[in-house]
Amino acid sequence: MPQALQHQIEVFEKAEHHDIILDLAPTGTGKTVAGLTTLLHQPHRSAIYIAPTNALIEQQREAAEQFIQSSEGRLNHIVKAVSAKEVREWSNDRAGARSGEKLYNLIRNPASIFPEVGANRPLLLVTNPDIFYYATFFQYNKLDQGNIAYSFLTQFGTIIFDEFHLYDAKQLVGLLFYLVYLHEFGFFKQSVKVVLLTATPEPACDAALNMLAEQGVRIQRINGESGEQRIPSQTAVNLEIRPQQERDQLLAEIADEVVRRFRENPAQNGAVILDSKDHIGRLRDLLKKRGLAGQYGRITGSTPSGERRWAAQQPIILATSTVDVGFNFKRDLEPERQNLDWLIFSARDRAAFWQRLGRVGRVLGKKQTNIASEAIAYLKETAWEQDLASLDTTGGHDALQEKLGAIKCLERPFLHVYWQSEALLETARPLFFLEESLKKLPEESLILKLFTTLRTILGGGREWQHYRSRVQALILAEALQKAPVRTSNQRQWNLAKVWSTKPCSARYCFLRSFLEAKHPDDAEDLTSGQTTLRDWNEALANREDIAVEMKEFAEEWLSSYAPLFQFRSSLFENVHIRDPHNLLVDLAEETDLDPIHLLRNYEFVQKDDLLEVTNRAQATYEISFAWRYDGSADEFKATNLNRLIALKNCTIRRRQGGVTAPTPLLSALEKEWLAGVIVPTLTNQGIIFYLRKQGIESYNITVQCDDFAKEYTLFTGIYAIMTAAMNKIKIRLMDEEEFWIAG
Repeated sequence: MPQALQHQIEVFEKAEHHDIILDLAPTGTGKTVAGLTTLLHQPHRSAIYIAPTNALIEQQREAAEQFIQSSEGRLNHIVKAVSAKEVREWSNDRAGARSGEKLYNLIRNPASIFPEVGANRPLLLVTNPDIFYYATFFQYNKLDQGNIAYSFLTQFGTIIFDEFHLYDAKQLVGLLFYLVYLHEFGFFKQSVKVVLLTATPEPACDAALNMLAEQGVRIQRINGESGEQRIPSQTAVNLEIRPQQERDQLLAEIADEVVRRFRENPAQNGAVILDSKDHIGRLRDLLKKRGLAGQYGRITGSTPSGERRWAAQQPIILATSTVDVGFNFKRDLEPERQNLDWLIFSARDRAAFWQRLGRVGRVLGKKQTNIASEAIAYLKETAWEQDLASLDTTGGHDALQEKLGAIKCLERPFLHVYWQSEALLETARPLFFLEESLKKLPEESLILKLFTTLRTILGGGREWQHYRSRVQALILAEALQKAPVRTSNQRQWNLAKVWSTKPCSARYCFLRSFLEAKHPDDAEDLTSGQTTLRDWNEALANREDIAVEMKEFAEEWLSSYAPLFQFRSSLFENVHIRDPHNLLVDLAEETDLDPIHLLRNYEFVQKDDLLEVTNRAQATYEISFAWRYDGSADEFKATNLNRLIALKNCTIRRRQGGVTAPTPLLSALEKEWLAGVIVPTLTNQGIIFYLRKQGIESYNITVQCDDFAKEYTLFTGIYAIMTAAMNKIKIRLMDEEEFWIAG
């Protein structure tokens, strides 16, 4: 690397004698290559590179292959991109049909699936954080989960996490679990290396890493600012900061700016990055009306991969946060100067501000490095109320960084409440499976050490046995959910038989949860000792109605806990739509879209097997839900209000001006169970209004009971539920466990 940057040199050098390396160099300065240099310390061991999104997996695979080819024979890794789609497309003939089976065999021996690569070569697996999470947290198919977890936990000598600042509080739990596991099980002593790449580290994660350092983990932070900077990576940027107005005024102002810049300097290339896909679509409409059709291309989550490359060649690029990470705005005919001469963007927080500002003026490897770029940033109006106007505009980057760091409204919400509530339950799942696999082995004692370290980092005051029994009960619920109440096949166990084979602690915990949720009086009898587990064992064996009710509860209970054991929080799966008028994409006629975004912002009809978008909605639709509760209003309030529950057969509606609009049925919305928290609207009105202003989603929901119907507020998704809890909306779980446990 004759033109290596300082941070790339330091990452390579420090990795030899450290366990965890943080590369904090600015965006666009080659952190991917810096991370890959650490492979040279262990050239014969397999490695894994975790890219932040599926869109970047292929890009990082190409970068890894180029790096290995340039290593002059010192590296011989097979580089394989692994996403759910990629794995499904692999042949079923060589290594089995199940995705988990294929992935395990790839890690065990790449030649078993791809014989053309040859034998005895290390693997460099490029994947996404979702697969990494589900693998290390034993979430794969029961037949494969042990093999997959073992592979991810033991087989990689180098682990690189790219853009890990994108992980929210919940997602960071999986990363921290993995780091603590490597420490407590002695993998760092076996020269395993972890590289964390980010330009904007989360302070809470930094504090967690400091705790690991106190326990002897060797951690090195590298910012790339010390020593000799061999070549420039970014031009000077002339920056203007403006207050963000309401939608129509904002888009009109941006459209004026884009038209002016294009007409005055048609040879320049620029981009607009906004948080809303709807805003990008409406901006495209304005530019089209002003005669710029054919001069722009859109890059959003709905843009097909092939079309993204086309869009990047246009003089004006209209984009959402899709381009925030790893997207380099490369052009087929690379200019000698920067790829972007100007950038207009909005930013909700300071991390997004610096990330997007780093997109403009990149000159790493360019011939011309002294042509200044221009940027316009739109920030919340509240920033001016919090003294942004006093910024010393002559102070440059340092003055700006100091000022933005002092503005509270630009802080990215980080929900410590999750670390102090159910994070330890989430980590208890892999801990339990590890403990089971280590029974009667010396390493079994490490489980308690691992839990204790996690509790120190995350917070919480309860013991391992508490979380162990809860996980056992949830695993029992998984088995009961699948078991038939009765069976004529002697080889197949019925529910009562499955129940009888499980540990007493698991049965007791599940039974207590069942009774707390459905029969509070019986729960008191069990707690006081008036009834026993043996009594209920006999009742379950002899009464089919109890077995039926327990099976139904197991399904409902698991559905209510589902948000705790998912890497990403999404309400519905994307729907496939046809876009003949190019309201969403520029070239393709079909794409995938979040159904909530579709319902809010577009008119559409059902044509054959596809939904066809016909127009942009003149006014944004309000989304609400309706749910039928079988029971009285008093029963609903006693057992379902202010609890994390699972709503069965909940329906969705959309309204404009208070009038419900007829809507074609979306198959993606046919969800049997919807996890969420229903709270009274009136008593929480101030909090609900505040949270919506902060961008925290909630919905109106009409609950129809046997004797009463009333409108409430529904929070869905773990992020919204955590934020509601943090803002003093008291929430409990179905089984009476507290959701928020102060640390």
